Amino acid sequence: MERAKKLAGIALGAGLVIGGLTAGPAVASAATTCGGTTAGTTATGTLGDGAKWEIQCPAGAWNGTLFLYSHGYVVPGPTLTAQDASDPVTGTWLLAHGYAIAGSSYASNGWAIQQALPDQIGTLDVFDATYGTPRQTIAWGDSLGGMITAGLIQDYPGRFTAALPMCGVLSGGVATWNTALDAEFAFKELLAPTSKLQLVNIQSPTANLALAESIVATAQATPQGRARLALVAALDDTPGWFTTGSAEPAPTDYAAQEANQFEWAAEVTFPFVFDFRAELEGRAGGNPSWNTGVNYVQDLSKSVDLAEVKALYQAAGLNLNQDLSTLDSAPRISASPSAVAYLSQNIAYNGHITVPTLTLHTTGDGLVVPENEQAYRSVVNRAGQGNLLQQLFVARAGHCAFTPAEKITAIGVLLNRVATGQWNVFNLDPAVLNGQAAALGTTYNSYPPAFTSYLPAPYLRPYDLAPVFGAAGQPVP
Repeated sequence: MERAKKLAGIALGAGLVIGGLTAGPAVASAATTCGGTTAGTTATGTLGDGAKWEIQCPAGAWNGTLFLYSHGYVVPGPTLTAQDASDPVTGTWLLAHGYAIAGSSYASNGWAIQQALPDQIGTLDVFDATYGTPRQTIAWGDSLGGMITAGLIQDYPGRFTAALPMCGVLSGGVATWNTALDAEFAFKELLAPTSKLQLVNIQSPTANLALAESIVATAQATPQGRARLALVAALDDTPGWFTTGSAEPAPTDYAAQEANQFEWAAEVTFPFVFDFRAELEGRAGGNPSWNTGVNYVQDLSKSVDLAEVKALYQAAGLNLNQDLSTLDSAPRISASPSAVAYLSQNIAYNGHITVPTLTLHTTGDGLVVPENEQAYRSVVNRAGQGNLLQQLFVARAGHCAFTPAEKITAIGVLLNRVATGQWNVFNLDPAVLNGQAAALGTTYNSYPPAFTSYLPAPYLRPYDLAPVFGAAGQPVP
């Protein structure tokens, strides 16, 4: 399955001055020194559950700060490989500036949240025992690793100083797979209602994906099919922008937007929802997703893609209300309560962050849509911790499509917050951020810096663990 192989890595500046940060020793000493050698050092090993770990120390003096990296989704099957940086260029920059970096493979690939959280803590334990406890530990990660990063500061708050979840699945596991089910459900009901396509409890993942790809290719060939694919995309707010480095289609270029949404579906999201879902269901012991009680008329009305759907339906001569009625009257799918409990633990968010947290997301991400950021902001605000959270956006298509310069610039913003105890509003301005990123030079800028002001729309199917308060200020059960 070549497309799955392409997804195996999804996980997804010398001129930068970080004010207020000075090199310092680790809190606790150990027999082995991190840094201070003529060349950087790399240590590797295996945890008790089989997870591989890797730790790199700088060639010069270690400044006492460790960056713990959590990698993204890896398709089940490949050999476990530890990863300690988002990309080699950013990792090299961190080491050159006196930081230590570390990370693990987790004990398994796939939706490995259950293994990743303790394995990352196990890697920290190895670092502490070998080099001493860092003065500061920063959690960071991409994609599923962004989700793990947010999970680490929620479940192990005392081990971290700050966090940088990038392109993270920050709506949480239950919300993510519920939203995927909504799109799957509309896809089958409107385009192949009599087919053997399995939405949940998938028994033959490879064949199921092949069937889905056949259906979507057929649909894309007609105006009616394209209109219905736009509706499918709208139910998970897929952006109409696909190729990294390309110009974003004009707001009313609905044909181009739909063509890009087709690429997201066929090339990226379908392997997850029609194939890799089976791996998650195996872990969870059943189906963790449901659409009972979902009102698709209401969900579409809140979608950022609503205008596109209306325009393409009109052009195709289709009745949108009739298709929505078809969805609302179709038999719904219930979840296994135990599977929901598993996915809630691995992981949903309660918003109770206790350390400065900076998120980073592209606006044209069709795998982990930017509305994930609104879901996370909402739960953190509801928990009363909104002052600890800032969110940055990059105007670019692609999942985790950040340049090293943009990552390094974000790291600088976060470390400045750690050093000063407050967010520097000036440094959060997109023009300032783009200037800082550009100053790092061409080595770090594979694309022009593209930080932008952006307010993500509400997430369509939120699910979190924070309490909802009634009018009297009491939690609603």
